[in-house]
Amino acid sequence: MIEFITIARVRAWSRAQRTAGRRVALVPTMGYLHAGHLRLVEEARGRADDVVLSIFVNPLQFAPTEDLDRYPRDLPRDRTLAREHGVTCLFLPTVAEMYGTPAVVRVVPGALGEHLCGPFRPGHFEGVLTVVAKLFHVVEPDVALFGRKDAQQARMIERMVADLDFPLRVVVTPTVREPDGLAMSSRNAYLSAVERATAANIPAALDRGHRRFVAGQRNGTALTTGIRRELADAGLAVEYVEAVDPDLLVPRADLTSDTLLAVAARVGHTRLIDNIVLGAGLGGDVTVAV
Repeated sequence: MIEFITIARVRAWSRAQRTAGRRVALVPTMGYLHAGHLRLVEEARGRADDVVLSIFVNPLQFAPTEDLDRYPRDLPRDRTLAREHGVTCLFLPTVAEMYGTPAVVRVVPGALGEHLCGPFRPGHFEGVLTVVAKLFHVVEPDVALFGRKDAQQARMIERMVADLDFPLRVVVTPTVREPDGLAMSSRNAYLSAVERATAANIPAALDRGHRRFVAGQRNGTALTTGIRRELADAGLAVEYVEAVDPDLLVPRADLTSDTLLAVAARVGHTRLIDNIVLGAGLGGDVTVAV
């Protein structure tokens, strides 16, 4: 595994690989790798000859009140995991390298940011899309991989690639879950043992919502209201529970089997998100032993 910290060197390396006829995959991360990230690497290895994994905690996507400074970091561990799982190239840019001058131009999500996390994290998705666009231009991959846990983010990236004619394919893979169903997330490291048990109510409530849909519930408001109540009763501070169109990300009154059912809630000081696709449920995701 090789490492680069500068844009010029990783771009030159990637272009050389592609000139030699090799396909390059990109897995963008903020580090503190877990099984979800490694699943993306595994998928990338099946789709390309070389896998670039970037680690960059992007300040543009954090509000002043959010957890930029305490976001979990463990680069030595990340290096070991990346090497063990077949990453070809580790890209480790600094903030100064990625934003040598103050970032003025941003990529905005438009209507895709009006629901779900958008109202609760103003500016967040502009920061995400801007850094992802930069990584696409820097690495110039043939394919880039993202997880469905961040479904709103993934859909925005798909549309950015289509609308701005990026010459690459975006692949979105199923959420990777812990044995009790909790979606893998670097922020799970913040949770105490008690909070961790409380957090498991999120996938459990989504699963019950899916079962109601399978049993015949088609009213979106009724379904989301019930899930919100269950989560609140379990001690979570709910930001939203929404059933939305998977492409436009707008609420659906009448549920269908491709509807995205999404949740954001706080357990203590930790904000967690999760989602399922009705008709697939938790069974559409991947569970790993930890």
